[in-house]
Amino acid sequence: MARVVGVHGVGQQVLGEESLLSKWRPALRDGLRQAGAAPLGEGDLAMGFYGDLFRPAGRPLAVGDPPYTSADVAEGFEQDLLLAWWEAAAAVDDRVAPPRGNTLARTPRPVQAALRALSRSRFFSGLALRALVFDLKQTRRYLTESGLREAARGRVHAAIGDDTRVVVAHSLGSVVAYEALCALPGHPVRVLVTLGSPLGMRMVLDRLEPDPGPVHRWPGGADLAWTNVVDHGDVVALVKDLRPAFGPRVTGVVVHNGAHAHDATAYLTDARTGAAIAGGLGAG
Repeated sequence: MARVVGVHGVGQQVLGEESLLSKWRPALRDGLRQAGAAPLGEGDLAMGFYGDLFRPAGRPLAVGDPPYTSADVAEGFEQDLLLAWWEAAAAVDDRVAPPRGNTLARTPRPVQAALRALSRSRFFSGLALRALVFDLKQTRRYLTESGLREAARGRVHAAIGDDTRVVVAHSLGSVVAYEALCALPGHPVRVLVTLGSPLGMRMVLDRLEPDPGPVHRWPGGADLAWTNVVDHGDVVALVKDLRPAFGPRVTGVVVHNGAHAHDATAYLTDARTGAAIAGGLGAG
């Protein structure tokens, strides 16, 4: 089995394990090289792929994501997450007006204002509206649909073998990986690396399994090291410091991904990410 298991984030429903590995493998090798670490072997990386669980069933004359509009953003979790992204984008991008005062008064629905504001942000500017709404729904569905949640975690469990020492998880994948490791007693993973993780957000924390407490469960044994890597401009990783929620053993690292703040490959090529991964590969 692979020594390193990757767990992808949202928006990968039309890809597959091999297509994701073709992007992750060279980026991860670059990160290891930047860190001065030994290269990764050809069979050392596997992907805990779960994106197809979110892929809409095919139908005549239809491709891609459903044609969502602002009216499809559901009240509750989806609207709350959208507004949280808006606030985070406004804090790091001067092109985004903050969600207060006259901003909301110009439209009958805050959702419309949020989507309009985010379309002008550097972070979301390249994402079509229907894809943005689809990402909101993927996050909500994982956290609220038990069958889908169990299936996604099962994919990660299946990728982890006796030789696996490192799990690298991006975006929503960090939530899947955290829960998968918590549900796998005695697993062999020695290093967890989370990239652009939303785990620190209260609306995510309150829905985690196992049940949340003052400090959440550590996802492994006493020898597990957890490094959380964030870009300051990453809107999805709204809460940058995971230590208040998961304890002081989490090592926080801030990197600079340029215009691609949330991109998985940008995170993987950074030397600090490579060093964290190399630490697990050097463990016995």
